[in-house]
Amino acid sequence: MNTPLHITVTSTNERMAFSGQAGDFPPIALDYIPPHGDGTGYMPLQLLLISLATCTASAVQALLRRMGRNAPHCTVQAEGVRRDTHPMAFTHITLRFHFTACDATMEDVARALQLSEQSICPVWSMLKGNVDIATEVTIDAP
Repeated sequence: MNTPLHITVTSTNERMAFSGQAGDFPPIALDYIPPHGDGTGYMPLQLLLISLATCTASAVQALLRRMGRNAPHCTVQAEGVRRDTHPMAFTHITLRFHFTACDATMEDVARALQLSEQSICPVWSMLKGNVDIATEVTIDAP
């Protein structure tokens, strides 16, 4: 049986600032940029990019380990392009993966990314069909 995930978001001022928390983890600050907010925290779409990048990177690293490859250091930069009109949802996201001290090949990483997209990363699964997601990969050998 699937256990539901729970979070709490509480407004922290009379504008657009919130504090978000899950379980016993430290709260995070959320806000919008002026003129709607004060720019004192993450914007919700930034957190979505962080979630997608983390979900995909962790799946890729786990898959590479299963392939017998060493990929201990991974950095992902994510860029999201939004619509010009409301709702200003993402139309395109680019994930740029950089692996250091990695003995995996580009083909290994491509296969892991494909599996992550198709069957492992739930964040990618929720976005698929709604947002074009592209990936770029660089690998620095050990």
